[in-house]
Amino acid sequence: MEAGGRRRRVAALSAALLALSALSALALLLLSPPALRAGSALPPGLLEELRQRRRDLRRLAAGGAAAEGGLRCGDVRRAAGGAVLGSGFTKVVVRAALAGGGAVALKSVHGAGREVRQCEQRYGAPAGCRRLAAYKLLKEVTLLRRLRHPGIVQLHGQCYDSGGETEAGVTAVLELGAPLEMIQLLQTPWEERFKICLGLVELLFYLAHSPLGSIVLLDFQPRQFVMVDGNLKVTDMDDASTEELSCEEDNDCTLDFPTKSFPLRCSSAGKCEGINEKRNLFNAYRYFFTYLLPHSAPPALQPFLSDILNATGNLRYGINETLRAFEKVLHLYKSGLYLQKRPLLLKAEAYKCWPSYSHLGCLLSVHSPEEAAAICSSQPHCQSFIITQQRTWTGRPLASFQSSPTDLIPDTTAIVYIKRSASLGRRL
Repeated sequence: MEAGGRRRRVAALSAALLALSALSALALLLLSPPALRAGSALPPGLLEELRQRRRDLRRLAAGGAAAEGGLRCGDVRRAAGGAVLGSGFTKVVVRAALAGGGAVALKSVHGAGREVRQCEQRYGAPAGCRRLAAYKLLKEVTLLRRLRHPGIVQLHGQCYDSGGETEAGVTAVLELGAPLEMIQLLQTPWEERFKICLGLVELLFYLAHSPLGSIVLLDFQPRQFVMVDGNLKVTDMDDASTEELSCEEDNDCTLDFPTKSFPLRCSSAGKCEGINEKRNLFNAYRYFFTYLLPHSAPPALQPFLSDILNATGNLRYGINETLRAFEKVLHLYKSGLYLQKRPLLLKAEAYKCWPSYSHLGCLLSVHSPEEAAAICSSQPHCQSFIITQQRTWTGRPLASFQSSPTDLIPDTTAIVYIKRSASLGRRL
């Protein structure tokens, strides 16, 4: 209840910021930044880079709605008072607890980041270099305003400090997520790992068919993602691109990775066919599917998962076929159709098992008591199990496996199954 209240407060904050304080990237394009005015003292090379980023921003912002009003970014920073969550090549992210409750992430230009430092080494123009970096954040804000999907971190608002500050005048107010810890994910139950992979596939399907065209995540790394309420979300969009590689012949369209290369076709329009979609998909395979999909999956589902791994690892599947394959596995898993339809005897799983939903015992999701019995019969230490009222995100109940029937302390809503070798049969 408390978490739901926080989410509602953050949603209210989002609406307020978007309605009252956000100045859209499209509106910024109308401002004529000082760095681009005629007679600017900035070096020609830096001016050209600024113009290129501005053109890119104008193209992305075309057709986007502009928000009215303005809130100084300095006001947002003072309201934060939180710890730095992380910093990268261009940006720094700070945790903020704003008035009204709810935690958010504030993302702004990292004045001491590598992009600004390298730019200053090339051009010796600190203010112009910070403006150059700010365009990347403006691009990200623009994309987040136009792309809405559960797999993309939510933009609660943005502000542009037009009061003359020379550093990091743009601040984005984002949904707060937890860093993705791959080692931690590998220790979670298979069902949760499958959920993360399915969510990623749904995101890539959306990006392949987005309102802006096919979008590629050029810096596709696990560190670009966060977890929000158990769901995977991409949080870094400044290196996303809607442009597909231009070509004159098929030889111009080789998709290269460290261990593999894929020849693609050059279309009649002079673009490498599907290169954005295929780059995203192979990166999903090598960073996520390979590690999260196969291990400790139900044996009957492993052939389907192996086909997904082979098809995406060789780019035999596109994103449409990959999504259909994942949906098939989900249907088989939720319906229990993957189970062998034969009578199962209630016999035999250890009181400690891996992976488990509880570190203190063996708590696994099952489709039915028959599946729980099959699991129990595969483990010599299991003497009984309880079908609890707890359910996972797919609606499957959780079963608690016990090493001894004498240890059972069930509640009135739980069903207890005891091995015939340990007792006379099943009882409630």
